[in-house]
Amino acid sequence: MTESMRYPSEGCIVEYLEGNAVQIALVLEENEKRVRLLLPNRREMTLSRNRILPWIGPRLSGEGRDQMIRLLEEHHARRIEREASVSVLDLWEMASGEVPEAQANWFAELEEADPDCDTIAAYAHALLACKTHFRFQPPYFKILLATEAEKRVQEQKARSEREAIILHGRAFVQGLWDTWIGKRPLPRIPSQDVADVEGFESRLESLLQKRMRSPNGDPDTDELWAKLSRGLPDVPQLPLQLLLAWEKLPPHYNVWLETSGYASGDDWWKICADEVTNLAHTSFSDLPLCESELISIDSATTKDIDDAFALKETEDGWIVTVALAGPSLFWPFGSGLDNLVFDRGSSLYLPEMTCHMLPECLGADAFSLHAGSIRPACLFDVAIAKDGTITDVRPYIGSVRLAANLTYEDCDAVLLGQAESDNPALKFRETLTLAYKIAELRKEARIRDGAVVMERPEPHIELQGTGRETLVQLTCTNSPSKAQLIVSEAMIAACAGGASWAKDKGLPLLFRTQNVALPREFAGTWSAPERLAEIMHALLPSILEIEPKTHAALGVSAYAPLTSPLRRYADLVNLAQVSHCVREGSPLFSAEDLRAMVTRLGPALEQVGLVQRMRPRYWKLLYFQQKGESVWWPGVVTEENDAFVVVALPNEAISIRARRQLFDERVRPGTSVRVRIGRVEPYWNEIQIVDAMTDDGGVYACT
Repeated sequence: MTESMRYPSEGCIVEYLEGNAVQIALVLEENEKRVRLLLPNRREMTLSRNRILPWIGPRLSGEGRDQMIRLLEEHHARRIEREASVSVLDLWEMASGEVPEAQANWFAELEEADPDCDTIAAYAHALLACKTHFRFQPPYFKILLATEAEKRVQEQKARSEREAIILHGRAFVQGLWDTWIGKRPLPRIPSQDVADVEGFESRLESLLQKRMRSPNGDPDTDELWAKLSRGLPDVPQLPLQLLLAWEKLPPHYNVWLETSGYASGDDWWKICADEVTNLAHTSFSDLPLCESELISIDSATTKDIDDAFALKETEDGWIVTVALAGPSLFWPFGSGLDNLVFDRGSSLYLPEMTCHMLPECLGADAFSLHAGSIRPACLFDVAIAKDGTITDVRPYIGSVRLAANLTYEDCDAVLLGQAESDNPALKFRETLTLAYKIAELRKEARIRDGAVVMERPEPHIELQGTGRETLVQLTCTNSPSKAQLIVSEAMIAACAGGASWAKDKGLPLLFRTQNVALPREFAGTWSAPERLAEIMHALLPSILEIEPKTHAALGVSAYAPLTSPLRRYADLVNLAQVSHCVREGSPLFSAEDLRAMVTRLGPALEQVGLVQRMRPRYWKLLYFQQKGESVWWPGVVTEENDAFVVVALPNEAISIRARRQLFDERVRPGTSVRVRIGRVEPYWNEIQIVDAMTDDGGVYACT
């Protein structure tokens, strides 16, 4: 290489980097630190000498600035043309293993005989552009190892695809939003040639799915999502709505179930099929058969029947025998199946489906208390005095054969004297009548102990049709179910009695506590919406704890969930603990074992609880949306201040907050009103009252 090509001097063509691009110029003047350059656009600039790239020349000789500019442009065009013919990956293949690094002229000489300045510069341009296989460390190009080069290739591919998704995805995502709000039809997906990214559609869908499952943000996609969603409204569940508009999800998609990680259907346990089969065929022939005439009362659709009861009169009152399904007698704690069930935590009962905590062959068959079939059971004999108080509890193990599986509807018809002759509950009229009497006594006893009984009938949600044609109907009841009172009081008695028995023995259990002091005037039975709201503000949510404490709302000194071992994991654990103590005289789990269970079980129950709350509410909001804005809904004010008013709609079991200025000065808690519903967004959990008027007609009946 000539001396003139090693150091920039007057008349030399040089190159430098500006904005990550190579720029060409002609040296007009130079000194030890700086050079003055003439650019192709005829402008001049001064540049630090160390910014000149290490391939220099040739030196031009010409007359006048115009000719110099023309020659500069010709050399620039020649370099661009020659760069296009350089196979830079072939250079990398030839150079790998030969030298760790080299200057641009060395690479040019691999393929060219006596390359000129323009050829060397063209090779340098190609090497600079191939950042995946070379690293420029002036004056050398470092040759990267194959592993590092492959890593950079993948990173560059990801960057390119990311940029393409942003470029074409932003308009497409905006189009999806316009489709969702009804402004335009579904936009066309950019072709791969246009988008310049393999699998554009699947990648964008995957991104939206990931954002939907991470509503609080995801570090891996936050930056990309921010660029894609720029200009769109900041609304809850935006990725979900875009996927629905794109028709990538079915109408009325259950996003809460999806994000909870709770598997629907009955296939989730198949990886533990051998364990399930062994459980389903467990022998319990050694368990003594309970001779009491046991009956169950459940909804007509219930398949997992896990509790039943029988009554026996004594001199001092009655013995209520509560039989509970017995999977806990054989449950393989710590197994693969147990871990799956533990993470489910509870069954889910939704308007459109039931998701069982246990495999259906166990929970709805092998261990379900079907009438006429012998099943293993944990039993509690609860002694109840004539004033409704519990005087004694005795747990024991046995097998049971129920006399009947009855429904709430049939039992209520018998108790109200409205039963048809073919009603199967008629055979148990005396038992049901006595059971209702005992239930009333138990409720009164609990109220004396401070219990708060809140009668808030939940309307039945019925779905008609499928897909976009689904219609929602709400059916509400005019009065509390007597049969439900029988069951609830029997179960409370078993759970409270079992907790007291365990407390006396020092047996640790998963206790459900609500350790709060309530005003004495709260004790009683309440149905007025404004009173219910006042009480709910004073109550704390119940929690699972290892130490027995008061459950204020139930009016009991200790309470342990026991009565739903097919539907709740805490009940399954507690019955296993009680059963082991009855059989062996010792606990199955230590207090520390149970404390660890609470830590793990809590998040699972929170997720299931969220689904159980939000999914029925979605259907309720859709019901209001389908009814439209012309309907006036009867309600009762439950709270008011200078900013807002809360209106409860008792028939629909929903409360709505509205702006205070919609109501006049007469509005107070307990005021009957009628309201008109405007904007409803079921997925956003948004419902707005747009008009209201007071009504002196008193309490409204269900229609």
